[in-house]
Amino acid sequence: MLRRKRNLLRVARGNRLSPLALALVMIFALVSPAAGQLAEPGVSVELAHHRAATITDVFYDVHFHIPAERRHPVTGVLDLGFTLEEHGPVILDFARHGAIRAVSVQGVPVAIEIVHNHLVLPAGALSRGRNQVRIEFTAGDGPLNRHDDFLYTLFVPDRAHEAFPAFDQPDMKAPFRLTLTVPASWEAVANGEVLERLESGDRAVYRFQETEPLSTYFFSFAAGRFQVETAERGGRTMRLYHRETDQESVARNLPAIFDLHATSLDWLEEYTGIPYPFGKFDLVAIPAFQYNGMEHPGAILYRASSLFLDPAATRGQELGRASLIAHETAHMWFGDLVTMPWFDDVWMKEVFANFMAAKIVNPSFPDLDHELRFFLAHYPVAYRIDRTPGANPIRQELENLDDAASLYGPIIYQKAPIVMRQLERLTGEEAFRRAVRHYLEAHAFGNASWLDLVTYLDDVTPLDVPAWSRVWVDEPGRPTITIHRGEGRLVLTQEDPRGRGLLWDQVLYVRIPHQDGWVEEKVRLDSETAQVPELPGELVRADVAVLPNGAGLGYGLFRLDDLTRQVLLRTLPELEDALARAVAWVALHELMMEGRVDPSAMLELAATTVEREDDELVAQAVLDDLTALYWSWVPAAERARWSRTLETMLWERLEAVEAASHKAAVFNAWRAVASTQEALALMESIWAGDAEVPGVTLAEQDHTRLALHLALHRVEEAGPILDAQARRIQNPDRRDRFEFIRQAVAPDPSCRAAFFAGLAEPANRHREEWVVAALGYLHHPLRAEESVPLIRPALDLLREVRDTGDIFFPQRWLNSVLAGHHSPAAANVVREFIEAQDDYPPRLMEKILQAADPLFRRSVMAR
Repeated sequence: MLRRKRNLLRVARGNRLSPLALALVMIFALVSPAAGQLAEPGVSVELAHHRAATITDVFYDVHFHIPAERRHPVTGVLDLGFTLEEHGPVILDFARHGAIRAVSVQGVPVAIEIVHNHLVLPAGALSRGRNQVRIEFTAGDGPLNRHDDFLYTLFVPDRAHEAFPAFDQPDMKAPFRLTLTVPASWEAVANGEVLERLESGDRAVYRFQETEPLSTYFFSFAAGRFQVETAERGGRTMRLYHRETDQESVARNLPAIFDLHATSLDWLEEYTGIPYPFGKFDLVAIPAFQYNGMEHPGAILYRASSLFLDPAATRGQELGRASLIAHETAHMWFGDLVTMPWFDDVWMKEVFANFMAAKIVNPSFPDLDHELRFFLAHYPVAYRIDRTPGANPIRQELENLDDAASLYGPIIYQKAPIVMRQLERLTGEEAFRRAVRHYLEAHAFGNASWLDLVTYLDDVTPLDVPAWSRVWVDEPGRPTITIHRGEGRLVLTQEDPRGRGLLWDQVLYVRIPHQDGWVEEKVRLDSETAQVPELPGELVRADVAVLPNGAGLGYGLFRLDDLTRQVLLRTLPELEDALARAVAWVALHELMMEGRVDPSAMLELAATTVEREDDELVAQAVLDDLTALYWSWVPAAERARWSRTLETMLWERLEAVEAASHKAAVFNAWRAVASTQEALALMESIWAGDAEVPGVTLAEQDHTRLALHLALHRVEEAGPILDAQARRIQNPDRRDRFEFIRQAVAPDPSCRAAFFAGLAEPANRHREEWVVAALGYLHHPLRAEESVPLIRPALDLLREVRDTGDIFFPQRWLNSVLAGHHSPAAANVVREFIEAQDDYPPRLMEKILQAADPLFRRSVMAR
């Protein structure tokens, strides 16, 4: 209590309150224990429920004053209106306790109580009914992402209150009216349309249109030295704000960027039956943005490199951009229009965005096998988590929004769309669509949970959707599915490897080779066993290979029998269907992770497959795994024997394939594995411009990657190459990135260690994408032995990384630190860290177990 009194006195002095107000503060501190209990750190589910039940009709009118120089603070004034249904104190969230300059209620100055990251407005100053609160504050810089000549907000999942006072929970949606005062040379963009821009001297004031009701994490603005491109599609005007200095890149990419957004909007309006709900539609391309994209209504933020592709972009990168655009556009309906009440259902908005994106991109790429694309985009990444001891369920309980960031990951983004597709197959497409439309219409501009949608779905299908959901959505892991032969039959069995007795109800398509191609049979696996429909006897004999998940729809660890494994290791490139080749490759890869297939055999199969694979999507997937197998799975001595073989094969394949995007994918793999002196000499010639890559046009970023790769290999000779590359880079944002990352490839191990030590300072981790890239070089397999001592400090920093970074940073930090290691020594460092923790955040420990799982498996094989 004494500490609270002192804190109150400090805030009161900062607000220059009268003696009477000071007395009121002291009395309030003694009589408001209930408010103090609710105002625990973060935003508890109890506080959220209490506010949602007692406060309605919230309205934010906020004005930010942004100085030209980053060293000066951003200040603001908030006019907050709300209706109090039940008289009592009101708790606002604001992490900048010392930055409150004045507070008034109904125009009368009041004292406030500070409890953790909350401002408590006293009941005596409030009345039941309408209240108007004015708060003058200094904004926190963290979620404003300030740079020398631009800034952008990123408030997801609960960081709005680090910038301004708010009811920072998703189910208290409110309209926002924003005013920005910025340097006159800056552009500004926000959720609402610009109503007016007034310029006075070196300052400009932007006043924006009031928004539709938004959750606080959707409120957004960006300001700075941006260029603006405008286009019209289907009668809708779109604007793109960007900082790209390569005008050829802008001109080359703009048509596709605008066209893909227009296509996505048209498709979603038709599917949902609801017109685009947020008026204007702008895009902002941010250098080194933390995510690929963020779905702010009216002003979607993107990582610039995700939109502006190089001339040599692969087919996979083109698909990735189209899927990203479709994903963020789908959020306008799924997440923005209808929002989850609490972040335990954050997966809902992501699953529908990914699920709809997979449907949307199909018309834009009519020449592609979209079942294949969906399989490769989702299954391998979901398996990467679900096979580990740290696997988490899709829907996770959440007691406090402080922990909301830890819910994000591949299970939400990759497994959930697989699960939703299974549900659509079980319910039927039209019934599924009808339930989704009802859900959106009933809760437009409001909030609804997964259980709400389950009710709509349960009404349109005989499937017991709640029971299905309990297994697929509420529990982690995957089934182990085995096929048994005998008595002229094929029988599928499933078991729960975690011993919970769960049964995963799903549809599979079993494929069996036949002299005329494949025989495919649909199987509903809704119990422990399921028999494949009767087949001709010659197709079920013991010497015929069987793919239990031939069509790539089923989900689980598929235990291929010995014969099928042997046949596929010899003949996988000969399978006629690209989807079957992809499914077979992933099945073998999963068995390798289980210790049932030798990594050397997988590397040999990868080389053979790349040499013959014509489908770009399959080729890209196998090329990615080939690189990982080469660097992290086969022993160093064996890697040395493979170097020249792979370099030669990849270069010959590069010359043989026709599509420029396919050539680019093969060249990227060649660059990644090139290790011999001859290959490195060729790489330097390419970097210098003295040699060409057949059919591939290299951009500035390609030369940057070449320079950094040369630095990894030619430690003592790399300085002049890196200096020259720095001079080549014209874009100031990319030049700063390069200068940051080059420290991670310094020839002296002590310099690299000093660079890593500097990451202990939060300011040096501000550009998360740079940090992740630098850590990847720092822990590259070529430097793995020297970087083992850096693993424990990286793990020790993880809590702080979580507390100061954005939602994906902890997992990306861990992956970048551990992915290049395979030694028992590295694995032991991680195990010792895990064993030393007594009271570690459970979800953060899950992420460590997820990231370390491949290292643990590799280290066992390395013994």
